[in-house]
Amino acid sequence: NMKLLLFFGFVAVALAEVTQTQIPDSEDLVTIDINVDIHVPARYLDMMYTTLEQGGIVYEILIDDFQSAVDGQADSGASPRAHSYTKYNTWSEIEAWANTIASSNPSLVSSQVIGNTYEGRSMILLKVGKSSTSPKPAIFMDCGIHAREWISPAFCQWFVNEAVTTYGSDSAMTTLLNSMDVYVLPVFNIDGYVYTHTSDRMWRKTRSRNSGSSCIGTDPNRNFDAGWCTIGASSNPCSETFCGSTAESEIESKNVANFIRDNKSTIKAYLTVHSYSQLLLFPYSYTFDLAADHSELLTVAKGASAALTSLHGTRYTSGPGAATIYPAAGGSDDWAYDLGIKYSYTFELRDTGYYGFLLPESQIQPTCEETMLAVNYIAAHVLKNLY
Repeated sequence: NMKLLLFFGFVAVALAEVTQTQIPDSEDLVTIDINVDIHVPARYLDMMYTTLEQGGIVYEILIDDFQSAVDGQADSGASPRAHSYTKYNTWSEIEAWANTIASSNPSLVSSQVIGNTYEGRSMILLKVGKSSTSPKPAIFMDCGIHAREWISPAFCQWFVNEAVTTYGSDSAMTTLLNSMDVYVLPVFNIDGYVYTHTSDRMWRKTRSRNSGSSCIGTDPNRNFDAGWCTIGASSNPCSETFCGSTAESEIESKNVANFIRDNKSTIKAYLTVHSYSQLLLFPYSYTFDLAADHSELLTVAKGASAALTSLHGTRYTSGPGAATIYPAAGGSDDWAYDLGIKYSYTFELRDTGYYGFLLPESQIQPTCEETMLAVNYIAAHVLKNLY
């Protein structure tokens, strides 16, 4: 036990200099019987190996040279190119794409700005659906709430492109877009996403200043008013899971929450896309209590996961957040559910840690193709069960 305590003490020290990955998101959440992915600076390797061996801790090296993996993800060649759905695009490329796809598909896509980020960037929201004179039921989907999860914004772009290119030929997509609107926020945490391209590939949080601390940013997915900061979140501004000074302290969270509140009479489903872990989660994360709609949410999640698996065999686990990964308060999915949006789901896309946040560009297409099947499954269920 002492060795294990020393080991996790060492992990906490190492994490002051590096960022650890998905399971869990912060050293505060390390418990027994879970997998922990960590990054270790080269100068600590000998100490790390010694500590692991002495503690009898089973480990596996997933990425031997992390910097090489980061470099390998970068877009090859600096020449201008057409928008690509199989590359990780920068924010400026995504912004230009969002404006172009809306202007070139006026009967199917419109764009609006729901507010600005902390650093003043426009939060562009696309509405995808056959234009109609009367309000239609809607699905709200956001990507990129955590900056380093690059496969997430890639999926939002893929979804919009799939919608506009298959409308009229694919019966399921045509029915969906004739009957419903899909609001797509391609990047939620734009400032953080830009920072992962310019300064720190592993950045997670927003880029806001915290009074009384030199540490920057808040975890926007701990910043919603759902059991805010009670469990699985930190009140320390230097933590990766810092909950913020108050619920909705982050302008990005407030902009999204305001839009959903203003449109809650029509929004019937909320989908938020993250990586990594291959999970399809639903409320609750801030409590172990089961949601009122637990059985239906679980049935739909299992059906959506089976649809996803059918394409490439990728295995997903479904369940409520707290019991399936770990308790975490202040999440957007729990907040949306408590607001009255029954079909509230969190996707954790590929993989399970081999590449982690550095999922190669060669996996964008298969990841997006299989995820489309799950999203379409959920959308079809929502359409048949409007409330």
